[in-house]
Amino acid sequence: MESHELAPGIRYAVTDRHGGVSPQPFGSRNLGGATADDYPNVLENRRLTARQLGLAPERVVWMRQVHSPDVQRVERPWHGDTPPLDGVWTTEPGLALASLGADCAAVLLADPVARVVGAAHSGRAGTLTGVAVNLLTAMAGAGAEPARMTALIGPAACGRCYEVPAAMREEAAAVLPETFATTRQGTPALDLPAGIAAQLTRAGLTDIRRDPRCTIEDPDLFSHRRANPTGRFAAYVWLA
Repeated sequence: MESHELAPGIRYAVTDRHGGVSPQPFGSRNLGGATADDYPNVLENRRLTARQLGLAPERVVWMRQVHSPDVQRVERPWHGDTPPLDGVWTTEPGLALASLGADCAAVLLADPVARVVGAAHSGRAGTLTGVAVNLLTAMAGAGAEPARMTALIGPAACGRCYEVPAAMREEAAAVLPETFATTRQGTPALDLPAGIAAQLTRAGLTDIRRDPRCTIEDPDLFSHRRANPTGRFAAYVWLA
């Protein structure tokens, strides 16, 4: 497990499903607490992953993801109940932000000059209600500038695989035309990463990177659509 540079002084990592302690069908690095996996397994997987990335396990912020457009600034991990939200951002060095996924896209944002980072969970509902743009806007309030920000859109179900009813595709495309897609079989689909990239571009970002892996196609990643029940992988971002 290795981290990579997202921008100068800013690191990120995307986990896969291997290297943890969870049994099947969550084998083995399941990081999602809202699964049927035993929670002590999840906690151990989170501890193992943090240590492998050189992070303090108690300095990782997890969200209670609810497919919302809501984002919040964080200065430390939650004490007590985790609020329901789908985006967090910080200016605190060494505080890692984590976004869980198993077909939905993580969106990581970084401004190396303002020293601000953010992480969002952008599924269908969150994408259409603009959670990634809400995160960018909140970070801009702390001095981040879209023109110098870098974004990473993490692995997600691709437009060739994410089949949906025709009415759902039409409703999504009416809000965000770039999500309109067709599967390899010629059936209606959604391309959420394309929609997220379009949102960020319109918001002023030019450095938008995408992890091309499709969660449904790649057996090294968890996919709710491919196998249910299943675990969750995570994308992390932090100020070094």
